[in-house]
Order: sequence, then structure tokens, then C-alpha cells
Amino acid sequence: MEVQLTADQEAFVRSAVDSGRFARQEDALHEAMLLWERQERRRAEILAAVDQAEASLARGEGLTIASDDDAAQLAGRIKRRGLARLSAEGNTP
Repeated sequence: MEVQLTADQEAFVRSAVDSGRFARQEDALHEAMLLWERQERRRAEILAAVDQAEASLARGEGLTIASDDDAAQLAGRIKRRGLARLSAEGNTP
């Protein structure tokens, strides 16, 4: 595959190589593709989660937040789940 970069993109890649960030231009482009792939996978995960949430709401499984106390309780549950998830992944704050 042959790809045409803009002048700014070429300068950006060249700068990354010249600074020692990458050994070769191909390495910089490979890194860019990996980041794009990761972003697209994450995007697909988010869209799937939105679809699941919409289906859950359609089934009547949503929560009703009627007061500040309800909101605070929900925020606390979300925070605890997030901290537990970070801990399980070895990313303890």
C-alpha cells in the first residue's frame, strides 16, 4: 500500500525520527496505526455499550433519580465500582 501524507504530516513524522522518538519513519507510522486501531476498538466498545444501555432502558431497567440523595448514592456506587475496577487492573490510585 502506498500512502500520500500532507506536507505537515511528513514534517511531523520527520521531526519524530530526527528527535530520536522513532528510529525510522515506518516506525512512526506503525505507531500511528496502532493508536488508530486502539481508538476504533474503544469507539466500537462505547457504541456497543450505548446500544446495551438503550436496550436496557427500553426494557424498563433504568434508574429513577428523584433527589440529590439519589444522585449522591448513585455517584457513590459508580465511584466504588470504578475504584474496584482500577484495583483489579493493578492501577490503584
